[in-house]
Amino acid sequence: MGPAGVTARPGRFFGVYLLYCLNPRYRGRVYVGFTVNPARRVQQHNGGRKKGGAWRTSGRGPWEMVLVVHGFPSAVAALRFEWAWQHPHASRRLAHVGPRLRGETAFTFHLRVLAHMLRAPPWARLPLTLRWLRPDLRQDLCLPPPPHVPLAFGPPPPQAPAPRRRAGPFDDAEPEPDQGDPGACCSLCAQTIQDEEGPLCCPNPGCWLRAHVICLAEEFLREEPGQLLPLEGQCPSCEKSLLWGDLIWLCQMDTEKEVEDSELEEAHWTDLLET
Repeated sequence: MGPAGVTARPGRFFGVYLLYCLNPRYRGRVYVGFTVNPARRVQQHNGGRKKGGAWRTSGRGPWEMVLVVHGFPSAVAALRFEWAWQHPHASRRLAHVGPRLRGETAFTFHLRVLAHMLRAPPWARLPLTLRWLRPDLRQDLCLPPPPHVPLAFGPPPPQAPAPRRRAGPFDDAEPEPDQGDPGACCSLCAQTIQDEEGPLCCPNPGCWLRAHVICLAEEFLREEPGQLLPLEGQCPSCEKSLLWGDLIWLCQMDTEKEVEDSELEEAHWTDLLET
C-alpha cells in the first residue's frame, strides 16, 4: 500500500519517532522518543529542557525528526514500542537482532532494529504506519514492513474527528443505538453487553453492528485460528473490510477519559529517569 492509499485513521495520535542530530559536533547521533504531536515535540527538543525537551537532546541541536511510526491503539502501546526500540538488547522479543556492527552508524542500526520490530510480535499485528518526515534521509529497511503497514511521506494528515452519535430530539435521521444501553445485545452471540465491556461498533454508515470484543475477535480469526490478535476482518453485518486497530480506537474514544496531550509528553517516564 503506497502513500496514496494512506488516510487519517480515527482516534488520537500516538507516535514513536527517530530524531537525527544536524549539529556538526554531534552529527549522526539519534534519539528515539514518544509523541502525540510531532511538530511540537521537535520544537521542544530544539528548545532544550526548559522548553520541554529531553536531557539527552538538550544543547545538542538542531535535531530533525526523520521518521515516526504511528497508529498505536494507546499511549501504553506506543511507550512499550519506544522502550524496545531504545533497548533492543534488553527486549526478549528482539533477542534475534544482533548488536550494532562495526562501522554501522547509529542511524542505520536503529533502522535495522525498527525493521525487525515491525515483523516481531506483538507489533507485527498492529495497524501501524511508517512515515518519513524527511524523505531525503530515507533508507530502505533491511526487511520490508508487513503488507498492512503502509509507507507514507510528509507530516501526518489531520486527525479524523470522532464520530458523533445522532441523539437530538429534532434529528430527522434514525438515531444510532446507544452503546451504553445496559440492555444492548451483541450482534454475534445475542448476549447482553455490559457497560464496562465497551462494545466494538462498525464505523461504516448505516451499519449497526455491536459486538463483544471476544466475539468479534473470534469472528475475525476464523482464517487464522493460531493467532490471538486479529489484523483485519470482514464486518459480519455490512461485509466491509475493517482494521482491528481502528475498531479498538473507536471503542476507546467512547469509553476512556481524555488526557491532555501535553501531560503525556511532559510526564514521560524516560525523561524522569534522565533527571
